[in-house]
Amino acid sequence: MMKKKIIVAIADGLGDRPNRELGNLTPLQYATTPHLDFLAAKGSTGLMDPIAPGITVGTDMGHIVLFGHDSTKYPGRGPIEAAGVGLDLIEGDIAFRCNFATYDGSVIIDRRAGRIRKGTEDLAKALNNMQIDDVVFKFKEATEHRAVLVMRGEGLSAQVSDSDPKAPNDGKPYNEVYPLDDTPEAKKTADILNKFLQKAYCQLKYHPVNIDRVAQGNLAANFIITRGAGRMTQIPHLGDELGFSCSVIAGEDTVLGVARLSGYTAIQHKNFTGNVDTDVALKAKLALRELETNDIVFVHMKATDVKGHDNDPKGKAVAIEKFDEMVGYILPHLPQDAIVALCADHSTPCEKGEHSGEPVPVVMSGAGILADSVQTYDEEACGKGRLNRLTGHQFIWSLLDYLEVVPKQGN
Repeated sequence: MMKKKIIVAIADGLGDRPNRELGNLTPLQYATTPHLDFLAAKGSTGLMDPIAPGITVGTDMGHIVLFGHDSTKYPGRGPIEAAGVGLDLIEGDIAFRCNFATYDGSVIIDRRAGRIRKGTEDLAKALNNMQIDDVVFKFKEATEHRAVLVMRGEGLSAQVSDSDPKAPNDGKPYNEVYPLDDTPEAKKTADILNKFLQKAYCQLKYHPVNIDRVAQGNLAANFIITRGAGRMTQIPHLGDELGFSCSVIAGEDTVLGVARLSGYTAIQHKNFTGNVDTDVALKAKLALRELETNDIVFVHMKATDVKGHDNDPKGKAVAIEKFDEMVGYILPHLPQDAIVALCADHSTPCEKGEHSGEPVPVVMSGAGILADSVQTYDEEACGKGRLNRLTGHQFIWSLLDYLEVVPKQGN
């Protein structure tokens, strides 16, 4: 018998609520999705809670679970973002999500430095490998105004506060970092990080990139604000432990970061964006290519989540149709005995504009999988499917069982 292969298509933030603008349909019910409905009609459907009913998760935690891990393995957002931009982390590193910001020496004028897009690589180089006392700082630019900071040294802790004043607090001072517990490690980390923030300001305010920006009437990216401290810990490499190979196709640093920390091959491309202009045909092509040499391939799309955050139900329906288009490129070229699964990392209802604890619809469809009576892929229909309601861990391990890698329990 030919060994099964699996593609898991993830629509970030897919789940939603009935919306008045859509005639009390969810964006998934409103959208035209022939390929998603085809898979639902041919497979087993259900609803999935990433962790448990009513528990809201972020994209980071959602993918920790979807990539096969227990939620207790979560290392914090900082290490995930650092791995996402390609920084090599070692045990004990303290990592932070950052923004380039505009600072006038007193208050933060703009938390995103005018949403800077150019010159951040040069700015990052000015801060990378800075050393204060016995701590070395690794710094790397990410998308637009975003960046990642890593503190490397002995006796450090992730139990420190954010310096980010957070929206809508533009025009207020940044928050001085303070320890969140009474340990000497937390105090040391806070003290040295505060010194770094001031030293970074001195390095950046007269940097040629910022001199040019100010001359052109743009805001200077002359300060760094930090948040989401996390301590690097080893995430299990399930592929090595269980004996399967895996690739992840995505354009989102968070998703790519979880993939790299999991020991999976991370595939990205400049044409992969976080919106509906992402190259879904290329994502499908790469997913099929990776499936030739891997047992399981995850292919991710971010636009559905973005439109939920934008409170844009019709825009979310358009994003869902792009997701359907991507799946449509994949279906005709699947190898024999392949399985396609549909899922999401969490719900992002348009009326809320933020993640929620509601379940997401899931499908397993392909060789050897029983079909149920469900004919469409949406939140209501999949609630009647034979998979019933299961957790993210149960969903993904049920898929791994089709690879015949899940250890037998007992004799």
